Amino acid sequence: MSKILVTGADGFIGSHLVEALVRAGEDVRAFVLYNSFGSWGWLDRCAEDVHGNFDVFAGDIRDPNGVRTAMGGCDIALHLAALIGIPYSYHSPDSYVETNIKGTLNVVQAARELGLSRVVHTSTSEVYGTAQFVPMTEQHPLHAQSPYAATKVAADQIALSFHAAFGTPVTVLRPFNTYGPRQSARAVIPTIITQLAAERPGVTLGATHPTRDFTFVADTVAGFQSAIRADDIEGEVINLGTGREVSIADTARVIAEIMGTELVIEADEQRLRPTASEVDRLSASNAKAKELLGWQPAFAGSEGFRAGLAQTITWFREPSNLSAYRADRYSV
Repeated sequence: MSKILVTGADGFIGSHLVEALVRAGEDVRAFVLYNSFGSWGWLDRCAEDVHGNFDVFAGDIRDPNGVRTAMGGCDIALHLAALIGIPYSYHSPDSYVETNIKGTLNVVQAARELGLSRVVHTSTSEVYGTAQFVPMTEQHPLHAQSPYAATKVAADQIALSFHAAFGTPVTVLRPFNTYGPRQSARAVIPTIITQLAAERPGVTLGATHPTRDFTFVADTVAGFQSAIRADDIEGEVINLGTGREVSIADTARVIAEIMGTELVIEADEQRLRPTASEVDRLSASNAKAKELLGWQPAFAGSEGFRAGLAQTITWFREPSNLSAYRADRYSV
């Protein structure tokens, strides 16, 4: 059995991925960000059938020695650790360079030195910028419209360069707009749900015209699981998306309908991206994922989107979960 390292295991997608891998019988090491509280992030709340069935390494993805140590004895690395908030990247771009670019360099360098059989690096649809054509294939031009996106372009290229230069077995997965339970309120779907759940008089949002290709977290996780042992995917970039785009405004209306509440959207200028930095349209082609991974989204189409939203809303409405969010304030 191969031992699998998951970086960013304390985060939104990473914690779901650890749970899915453990349930599939995999031997998992979760790399979480070291902190003085001894917290494992969302893994502190992992499901009972998963708790105690994986080992944990607390470190910092920016530290090459820690990354190399965490990777010791592992055969596969799933690299999800990153800073992802776009507004904060306007404020503190240096931290994104250190975490996203240097962190990825540390991962592929250690993988090369230790001889891992596979590294799956996590990209983002933000590297494409506003769609120049749809559906957006992996050949779509890269156009970083935020410091966050720029660091992810660089991280992707660092990872792929190690495959080209040294034969390091790297594959890049490029998820589109993953949503679901545990997602940060810095993302739009949790922002809408938490404000409606708090029975606020209006939902404050930034731009509502952009479209996104929302992919339920269970589908994104399934994409990573498919990439663990798929054949002949080294050096490939593979989109994970539904191929369906929906505007932020329409998303808010669907959420309000499912929650059985009225919706009043209020514009909040501090939530707006700079005009040239806003990504106006995203819609994935997932043909390559179907071909190489045998993957397709289970939560597809309008009904799949509603089903994913319903599960997400149910989770957020649980008081113990909702209490972890601050719907009354905006943080970058």
